[in-house]
Amino acid sequence: MTQRTAFRTLRTPAGEIPAGQPAWNRQRRSQMPSHRYRDVYARVPVPDSGRSWPGNRIAAAPLWVPVDLRDGNQALVEPMDPARKRRFFELMVAMGYKEIEVGYPSASQTDFDFVRLLAESDLAPPDVTIVVFTPARRDLIERTFESIRGMRHRVIVHMYTATAPVWRRVVLGRERDELAALIESGARDVLRRSGDDPRIGFEFSPEVFNLTEPDYVLDVCRRMTTLWDAAPDRPVVLNLPATVEVATPNVYADQIEYMHRNLDRRDAVILSVHPHNDRGTGVACAELAVLAGAQRVEGCLFGNGERTGNVDLVTLGLNLHAQGVDPMVDFSDIDEIRRTVEDCNRIGVHERHPYAGDLVYTAFSGTHQDAIRKGFAEHRRRAVAAGVPESAAPWEVPYLPIDPADVGRDYDAVIRVNSQSGKGGVGYLLHTGHGLQLPRRLEIDFARHVQRHADTTGEEVTAAALWRLFQAVYLTPETGRVALSSWSTQRTADGRDRLTVTLTVDGRIVQRSGTGDGPVDGLRLILAELGVPVEVLGLTQQSLGPGSDAAAITYLEFRVGHRSGWAVARDKSVLAATVRALVQAANVDPLGPGRAAAGPAEAAALERSR
Repeated sequence: MTQRTAFRTLRTPAGEIPAGQPAWNRQRRSQMPSHRYRDVYARVPVPDSGRSWPGNRIAAAPLWVPVDLRDGNQALVEPMDPARKRRFFELMVAMGYKEIEVGYPSASQTDFDFVRLLAESDLAPPDVTIVVFTPARRDLIERTFESIRGMRHRVIVHMYTATAPVWRRVVLGRERDELAALIESGARDVLRRSGDDPRIGFEFSPEVFNLTEPDYVLDVCRRMTTLWDAAPDRPVVLNLPATVEVATPNVYADQIEYMHRNLDRRDAVILSVHPHNDRGTGVACAELAVLAGAQRVEGCLFGNGERTGNVDLVTLGLNLHAQGVDPMVDFSDIDEIRRTVEDCNRIGVHERHPYAGDLVYTAFSGTHQDAIRKGFAEHRRRAVAAGVPESAAPWEVPYLPIDPADVGRDYDAVIRVNSQSGKGGVGYLLHTGHGLQLPRRLEIDFARHVQRHADTTGEEVTAAALWRLFQAVYLTPETGRVALSSWSTQRTADGRDRLTVTLTVDGRIVQRSGTGDGPVDGLRLILAELGVPVEVLGLTQQSLGPGSDAAAITYLEFRVGHRSGWAVARDKSVLAATVRALVQAANVDPLGPGRAAAGPAEAAALERSR
């Protein structure tokens, strides 16, 4: 009998049950063409490394090398412009990365110009090593050295060539000896152009190392260390990429350990890895590779990169932190890091991304919530008993592998998010009833107020009550220190925006003008000048209907002093709504604790909505 299914494009496995399969396992053979593929053992010899790595432990951070500005940038739909590149570079420096791959200067003028900016400015601190990337081709090597001319920092010239059999045959059309000669020729060009400059170091990547014959890649790497005369005081970086992840992480670890044990001049080699994430196990590959002898890890913040991405340096670093090992990189404001990376990459970070997602410290299950609340209480008790601040007490709270405060999340955020349990339709009801499309973080923030309402009334939260509550919490009148009387804007000759406003500040009427990258930036500058600084953390604007005469709404996430929160404003235009939202944020008391608590307006709304 043919089984009916609502999913007509899927073929429910209906083949035979494999012989020897236990009776409790009812899975059947599928129609997937798995026979077309070979496992890694059939494609390349996997060396027997003796496998000592399973007994090792990671006790110190490897050298991290973010490649966001080169490898990550190549994978973007819209590659970074100079301003985004600069901001990303400054972020990585601020976080503490000491070796940064900054570009592929022979591939684009933008990359070339950015390397020149580093050479001609003080943007890079003296202790940061700059890495530039080049194929093993003379004209491109020449162009690469042009880009680093006059560089005052230590520079690593990173040369690569694909070495795996399929790449040799299909892409390069060369036999093993021919390709080895090409690589050696490129290495000589690098050596010749570097001269005797002690600030220039060398790196070689046999691309697709993990699908290259062990004896061949070992021979090519030995040639590099000999030709570049690797020495303990001037080591050569040998970077061994899992360019396309094709096997379980233990295979990569075996391959790395084989190289670790068999390389010539091992004390003069920095053994580096560059895992990709095609199988979804890039982080595991990197960690096992470090157990197997790797000393340096290349990757990207939040794992951006071609296909499924490079290994995620944020997850790797915080995995060490969660095991009591200093990652030697600062993640203390994970939201600021995420916002910056999202802005530079034009790619969002998933709500469930390890350590950084909006929902990763969230428990929707009532049992999880109960365990977390009890864990917090016990943590506070232990801290008091030990006579230490809670931030210094050993961390053992159920379901939370690290203290959210370590990465800039507060406890209120955890409890607020957890209180959504059973109230998942908040965003849907506001959208279907009133056309609002709340940003995810605002939806989470509002859920705290919804839960309080439900706890107070003991009743189901209707769509009408939800809307009244939202108005009371966020669409508040502009009352407080600052009131907006009038405003106008005009475009300046250099393409910027000049905003002129009449405000009442502490009862005094003032007129001011400000010029910024937009009218909102102009108003922010005016407010700061008047002693009412507002930091804009996020801004989402929305039209509430079709046509040019539709009302608009702005959702603004802000920080004022020690407080952060949301301001929401409606008006006839997006710009007007945004200006009013910023004024609303300016009226928040900067000395309040954390995010703003419910005020009288919310209490009244609760009473009306019963």
